[in-house]
Amino acid sequence: MRATTEPTTPIEKQDRCADLSHRPRVLLGKMGLDGHDRGVKLIARIMRDSGIHVIYSGLWQTPRSLAISARDEDADCIACSMMSNSHLVLVPRLLQECAKVGRPDMIVNVGGIIPQDDVPKLLEAGVARIYHTGTGMTEIVASVRDSVKLYAPLATSVTSDPTAHLARNVSLAHAGVKVNAPHRRPKQVIGITGSPGAGKSTLVAAMASEAVRRGERIAVVAFDPMSPITGGALLGDRLRVDFNAVDEGIFYRSLAIVGEDYRTLNEIIELIGGAGYDKLIVETVGAGQNDVAIRTFVDRTVVVVVPGMGDSVQMDKAGILEIADIFVVNKADYAGESKLVRELLDIAGGRKIYETIATQGKGVVELLEGLFA
Repeated sequence: MRATTEPTTPIEKQDRCADLSHRPRVLLGKMGLDGHDRGVKLIARIMRDSGIHVIYSGLWQTPRSLAISARDEDADCIACSMMSNSHLVLVPRLLQECAKVGRPDMIVNVGGIIPQDDVPKLLEAGVARIYHTGTGMTEIVASVRDSVKLYAPLATSVTSDPTAHLARNVSLAHAGVKVNAPHRRPKQVIGITGSPGAGKSTLVAAMASEAVRRGERIAVVAFDPMSPITGGALLGDRLRVDFNAVDEGIFYRSLAIVGEDYRTLNEIIELIGGAGYDKLIVETVGAGQNDVAIRTFVDRTVVVVVPGMGDSVQMDKAGILEIADIFVVNKADYAGESKLVRELLDIAGGRKIYETIATQGKGVVELLEGLFA
């Protein structure tokens, strides 16, 4: 008997995309009021374990927020899940929004409880493929593979949207292709690093949202780890940003790397600056004690720490704490916060220390103003 925790169609963990021109980038999202994400998370893991780069946008997405995410992430396809019987309204609207934000060519696949009578209507609206409950994961992975086309600059006949062109140029640069587009370093490039679970993504999301509230333009590049075994990745950092609220106010791009392989970062930074962004935040993969490469690419490095990270001996060890221009004690409501601040003061040597509770927005305004003064 199958265990209740086991996926309905398990497949062997292996790289199924090594022969493609680039790793498939699929945006997973759930539109409407469907509040269940266990199934989509299982699909995300299986796709990742098949060598796919999966961008998970979370629950309660609108057609517009998914379209913006797919454009900025330069997704090969959107895979949206529908369980709330609103597919005939939301899916055509998603296709319309993709066109409005500059990607009328975006491939959209739909899965969930879709009555057979509604299938022709969705296909006529422009949906590429429809998957019903019980579809095997092998078939779903194959459909994602089929969405991959060789990277090339977006044709002006497809879109004139500058952000869509920037997103594709970032893809080309990350693939090691020289891009013929304006290059300029942003006026301020801030690196955010720290150990896994320190709350970097939530902190970056809170700062970016505050910048949008102030009417400022800001870009974020967020790195996540790529599997050294399958080449797959789960890109979940943008999940912390409420794109239903910030809309197009942030250019937010997720990328996967192995270790600290930032060889394409300088080119990406200059493309973002060339597109008109003067403020850029680069968020690293969850960093270990000796992960310090980011400091050579940014103007200032922020190291995020949390209470309970270790005793005073850890503070004295060489490594990531040495590269900090600014320290942020996040989760400042946790026990041990005062002790951590005292120990940081001993090693900070005059470097600024900020205290934040990113989930509540506390200290975010002060941090944003301190970083981009």
